[in-house]
Amino acid sequence: MTTLPTEKNTFIITATCRAGTGVVAAVTGFLAERDCYICALEQFDDESTDKFFLRAVFRLQQGSPDIDAIRETFVQVGAKFDMTYNFYDPAQPVKTAILVSKYDHCLNDLLYRKRNGDLNLEITAVVSNHLDLMPMAEREGIRFIHLPVSKDNKPEQEQRLLAIIQDTKTELVVLARYMQILSNHLTTELTGKCINIHHSFLPGFKGAKPYHQAYDRGVKVIGATAHYVTSDLDEGPIIEQIVTRVDHNYRAENLVRAGRDNECLALAKAVKYHSERRVFLDGNKTVVFMGG
Repeated sequence: MTTLPTEKNTFIITATCRAGTGVVAAVTGFLAERDCYICALEQFDDESTDKFFLRAVFRLQQGSPDIDAIRETFVQVGAKFDMTYNFYDPAQPVKTAILVSKYDHCLNDLLYRKRNGDLNLEITAVVSNHLDLMPMAEREGIRFIHLPVSKDNKPEQEQRLLAIIQDTKTELVVLARYMQILSNHLTTELTGKCINIHHSFLPGFKGAKPYHQAYDRGVKVIGATAHYVTSDLDEGPIIEQIVTRVDHNYRAENLVRAGRDNECLALAKAVKYHSERRVFLDGNKTVVFMGG
């Protein structure tokens, strides 16, 4: 996957509409008429759903109008094709809240990648139902919010979480091994903007001690799946999957270690794809553009 251009005046347009003739020509023609240089272009026509998806990276040149004028005039193209579209500035970090419980590996990995510039995020808060990972967040100067959850206060705490998301203008919520099941109401509110990591190729080895289940079954590969959260537990649209080859020499604790690496990598890739506007919801699956 190519890293996004970081030059000034580079932008992304994403668009979804019903499949039909002339969509690509309309978008590229619109940009060309405004002296925009198209750095990368990907499109996909899903014949099973009759939906069309497009992502273009373009750069303003000397003769181009400003991005606000381009947004305003693109309305005509959008209306012609009944298109859902957005313009993004890739230089703007994506406001992201990370939810955790006690496991630290995914949070630690995300913070490391953000610190190294691999993930263009602004972490608005680390939210947890436990206090264990407070020092990790505070070391990075990130706001830590403790929201303990019980069966009696869960609705109230979810409302507090939604308020935090709204107050901080958070665009993405990442469940970095957050060991709580979200309510149907909350998953609906977060449709298409909440990513979870699961410790297997869905839907295998659910429940407690998944790697011990895998060991008992003598698996030859283990994997991790990053997906959008839906009301169907661990059944949301898949963004990324990572696999590691194992054999009979792996004990359960070895599988746990390898599994942690898989979880970190799958989650980080999914967050990167989402933050670079590469992921489109297509029913209960996703379209992920990994090119330019």
